[in-house]
Amino acid sequence: MEPLIYQGGIYKHEQMIELVEDLGGYILQKNVLQLDVIAVMLVPNADLPLIEAKSKELLGKLTKAPLAGAEIAVVTPTLAYQHLPHLACDLAEYLRRAGSKTNMIGLARGVGKRVAQLKAAEIDLINEHDCAVFTYGNFRECIKEKTKLFRDIEIPIIVTGGPTMEVSEVPGCVDYIGGLGRVMHRTRQKDELAILDKLVDATGKVLDQRREELDKDPLSVSPPRVMHEIEKQIPDIPESLSPTPITLQLNGCRIKVPYDEYADRILNVKFDEGIYMREVAKLYRSKMKDYIILRILPKSETGFVI
Repeated sequence: MEPLIYQGGIYKHEQMIELVEDLGGYILQKNVLQLDVIAVMLVPNADLPLIEAKSKELLGKLTKAPLAGAEIAVVTPTLAYQHLPHLACDLAEYLRRAGSKTNMIGLARGVGKRVAQLKAAEIDLINEHDCAVFTYGNFRECIKEKTKLFRDIEIPIIVTGGPTMEVSEVPGCVDYIGGLGRVMHRTRQKDELAILDKLVDATGKVLDQRREELDKDPLSVSPPRVMHEIEKQIPDIPESLSPTPITLQLNGCRIKVPYDEYADRILNVKFDEGIYMREVAKLYRSKMKDYIILRILPKSETGFVI
């Protein structure tokens, strides 16, 4: 299926959403603005011509969403006054424009050489995501010292920093993007945007590799279908005041409702095949607020795919 971002007029967007659902696609996220609606969608490849034709009819715009269906942690180890977090905000925003959801995690650790470490709860929180982007500064030695932070992180890590460095100089990360160090301005210049595009490409490759790994032992049910069934059978979850109450991940989702109140209801969601959610997924308490992390079991554990 093809992930796309649709932007169109607020009064006609329901026609596009109905078409996507009729074709067997999924709406991953919908943002209603003052005059426009921006929808992240997943549609069958064979139906792309129909989606493109409807978009033109509605005077909308379609763009590729290479990071759709993923949740990324943007981690800033230092939030001191000399390390203004402008870049972290811009990274998070740019990754969202490519379809992902992002959470900003500030550690406020200070000097990397002496206190470069993470608490267990922080490690668990970062590991709840599909990958992490660590935003570092402009000093080569400081970046090297802060690789200590990666020791117990299981998800892929991409590092950004000011100096040009080889990936081998930053052990523990899968890629390093230079030219994105601490600056006193927002990232809006043409050459800076080109580097942000490079970050999106690198992140897309990391996520594609993860998808290939999941394909070797496929999930028992797709995350978009899990989200769709939860929204349909527990309608008060989509009405939650949290932004994007259900955030998709590559092997599950984050559900932004209290664990004790909703865990049993989610586990008792029933699919058309007669399978219950508890047979294809496990729930965990998130380290982020009182949210729920849902992890879908692979075929090797359940013996089937629905």
